[in-house]
Amino acid sequence: MPRSKEIQEQMRTKVIEIYQSGKGYKAISKALGLQRTTVRAIIHKWQKHGTVVNLPRSGRPTKITPRAQRQLIREATKDPRTTSKELQASLASTKVSVNDSTIRKILGKNGLHGRFPRRKPLLSKKH
Repeated sequence: MPRSKEIQEQMRTKVIEIYQSGKGYKAISKALGLQRTTVRAIIHKWQKHGTVVNLPRSGRPTKITPRAQRQLIREATKDPRTTSKELQASLASTKVSVNDSTIRKILGKNGLHGRFPRRKPLLSKKH
């Protein structure tokens, strides 16, 4: 099941303020238009950690450095027809080994999605 939309920090702060004023879960959920389970989860997180901000999540650190990412984006914008395999080879020359799917993921996050170039009709036989 996909992850639901994240509640903004301001809304979570409002939930805590109303809770501290003495209201219950049901009253808070009606007042703010949130699910009762969401209100309960926000309050439990606040009681456990003392904060409503997003806590750091676990996961593998990125293999490619920000500098290498910038280089990758620069090369991809310089020549839009460059394939991810070619970009992978150019990164390998700088001793950074990443998969081509990782390269596509990085480019996609920066708005550079893979597209096929449109075939333009020739103007005349000479062209």
